[in-house]
Amino acid sequence: MKNYSAISEFILLGLSIDPSIQVILFVLFLLIYLFTLMGNFLMLLVIRADSHLHIPMYFFLQQLSFLDLCHSSVTVPKMLENLLSESKTIFVESCLAQAFFVFATGGTEACLLAVMAYDRCIAITSPLLYGQVMNNQLCVGMVWSSWGLAFADALINILLAVNLDYCEDQTIPHFSCELSSLFPLSCSDTSTNFTLLLCSSFLHFFGTFLMIVLSYARIVFTILSISSTSGRGKAFSTCSSHLTTVILFYGSGFLSYLLPTSGSPLEMMFSLQYSVITPMLNPLIYSLQNKEVKAAMGRIFRKYFYSLM
Repeated sequence: MKNYSAISEFILLGLSIDPSIQVILFVLFLLIYLFTLMGNFLMLLVIRADSHLHIPMYFFLQQLSFLDLCHSSVTVPKMLENLLSESKTIFVESCLAQAFFVFATGGTEACLLAVMAYDRCIAITSPLLYGQVMNNQLCVGMVWSSWGLAFADALINILLAVNLDYCEDQTIPHFSCELSSLFPLSCSDTSTNFTLLLCSSFLHFFGTFLMIVLSYARIVFTILSISSTSGRGKAFSTCSSHLTTVILFYGSGFLSYLLPTSGSPLEMMFSLQYSVITPMLNPLIYSLQNKEVKAAMGRIFRKYFYSLM
């Protein structure tokens, strides 16, 4: 047996220890965070204000924008604080809370992307039944189920992590707290925690990814059966934005969780892509690639300018 002295704080090493580089990174990520806030708030406003977008596809997009706001706000403000701070400390309780919300919001987004893939699948494979199948009750139920499943999954994992003893080494080679980063710092047996995290991540993220793959398999089969080239292009354009978002989210997210927690530049890059860059890009993807969103923005801006004249 060995005596340990419990610690109350962790140290987040962050992205760099060079003060001059830290200032540059602070300005860069502050701008990214501001663009994330503006882009997602604008998307929420446009969807709410324009009646042409009051359909299931944009109801889910509204939820995605809100999730991106939450997900980036869990990690970026603390990262910005640490870039200008010398201590770079975070209380154990705050670190656990951050790890919980990172897991919960990321899990919710994975579920929501699967729901959005199902929505696109019904819209393309059964367009005449779309309004009947994707009714308001089903849409709201799927969104609440996504939140509930992800938060329950995160809660189970974090409750086990709360019971761990954290001692000796208090340095986290990362810019944020994630469950996989906390286990190496514990002097308790973390085999159960690691197994639970691995199983829940596999079932949650790979399960939703499988649902997306199956939905797109039906979509591709339906699109290939369309005789006209213009019809194929129109059908594919309705899901191109979602497909881009899926590639960004799952590509960086899977690689971030599959890589060992070592603080390597490659791991940091995928984590930044997953938690900082993707929430900023999603509004741009849906506004630049979606004609209906661009048209709605045009109507809102024209209405606003006419009201000023």
